[in-house]
This record gives sequence, C-alpha cells and structure tokens, in this order.
Amino acid sequence: MLRQRVITALVLAGGLLSALFLLSLPPLAAVLGAVVAISAWEWSRLVDMKALWSRCLYVLFCVVGMWQLYVHCQLGTEPLLIHVQPVLGLACLWWAIALLWVKGFPGSAALWGNPVMLSLMGLLVLLPPWLAVVYLLTYDDGRWILLAMIAVVAFADIGAYFSGKRWGRRKLAYEVSPGKSWEGFWGGMAACMVLALVIGLLLPQPQLPLAGLVAIVACTALASVLGDLLESMVKRHRGVKDSGVLLPGHGGFLDRIDGITAAAPVFALGLILAGWHP
Repeated sequence: MLRQRVITALVLAGGLLSALFLLSLPPLAAVLGAVVAISAWEWSRLVDMKALWSRCLYVLFCVVGMWQLYVHCQLGTEPLLIHVQPVLGLACLWWAIALLWVKGFPGSAALWGNPVMLSLMGLLVLLPPWLAVVYLLTYDDGRWILLAMIAVVAFADIGAYFSGKRWGRRKLAYEVSPGKSWEGFWGGMAACMVLALVIGLLLPQPQLPLAGLVAIVACTALASVLGDLLESMVKRHRGVKDSGVLLPGHGGFLDRIDGITAAAPVFALGLILAGWHP
C-alpha cells in the first residue's frame, strides 16, 4: 500500500508541475476545473445521489459555477479585487461555521445531514478554492505562490502524521477522525512554522514582512486541518472510507484536495489583507 501511495503521489506531483509550468492561465484554469468537476462527482456520492442524471446535473452545476466566477471576477484578464475579496471572505466565514459543525459532530448532523444541505455544502467546499487557486495564478510569481500554499498543506499533513505516530496520545476529534491527535496537530503546525521561517529568510525581496508571512502560513495550516476534518466528518456520516477509487492508495481526488479546499481561500484572502495582490 505504501509503495502504491508513493507512486500515485509522484504521478500526481509530476502532472501538477507539468500543468503549472507548461500551460497558460485559461487552459490551466480548465484543468483545475476538471479536478473540481471530478471531486463534485465524488461529492455527489457522499450526498447519496443514486440517479446518474442527478449526479451529472450536480457536476454541471459546479462547472457553471466556476465559469460564472471566472467571468464575474475577470480572472482571465485583470482580476477584480472588489469581486474576488467578498467571495473569499464569505468562504472563510463558511469555514468558521464548518468548524462549529465539526466540533459538534455527530449532533450537528441534524443541521447539515440532509441531501439539500450536503449538496450546498459541496458547492461551498469546492467552488471558492478553485477561485482562490486561479486568482493566485494571476500573480507575477503565481505558480510559485501556489506551490508554496500546497507546501504548507503538505507540511501540516506530513508533520502531523509523523509526530502523531511518535507522540500521539490525546485525540483531536475522535468522533470525526479517531486517528488524529493533538500532538500530531502541533507537530504539523511546528513543521509549517519552520517552513514559513525558511521561506521568509531565503526570499531575496520578500513581499511580506516575516511576521505577516508566519501569520498567513499559520492560518492556512489551521484551515487545512479543518478541510481534512470536514471531509472525514461527511464520510463518517455516510459510512464510507474514501470519496472515490480513482487514485490507487489514496482514494478519490476529493481525498487528496480536502486540506486545500479550506486552505486556499484563507491563504488568498490573507495575501489580499496583507496588501499583496496582482
């Protein structure tokens, strides 16, 4: 299983890097949109949509939503900050509500466990991060900025895994994800703080003060944990282990981007509030 996971991860990393540095923004946004569309298909399974037409309609609704955001925010030319920022702000507000639902699980399922709320939740989980990622790509060094955000999510995950395996005792959210511990959480946060310090010290002309960079990385890492927990909560509510089977050893696409779904809007909004935008 470990070998399978590593091979799949390497293939995904190679595909991501190739797309990032070989494609211009419009086709790259389309490729990322395809990932979101696949994830929407997987989310429709978590909603328990059984009819093929309903699942296809849900995916189509997500695709139309991405197109509307692309046009409304003028992501293909000069992004309109007055349109991008409110969407990212509302996305962060949504994740604050999601935190309460995760903390209140399983009792909170009475509020969101029906198909209508789960369908709406999927749109809130999938559309804002796509907007955030495409918006980040409009920066002068957008490809590297996006990779930095992904690195924060990866460091939070990897740091949590190894520190949790070594020292994990106290459960972080037992009803949602029994394997996660507070020791793992703090290990992941520590790894991200080291990453932030290294980036801040090595950049020849940093766009942000070191304190601002550390604050954004910390918030992004926290959000990535929440994104992971939210998907785990929905899967536990539905009684499934993985969102899909397309990625050997990893499950579905949604299982791979769960941390990014929450981290990307927080990271992008953090840059805007810090005064750094295209």
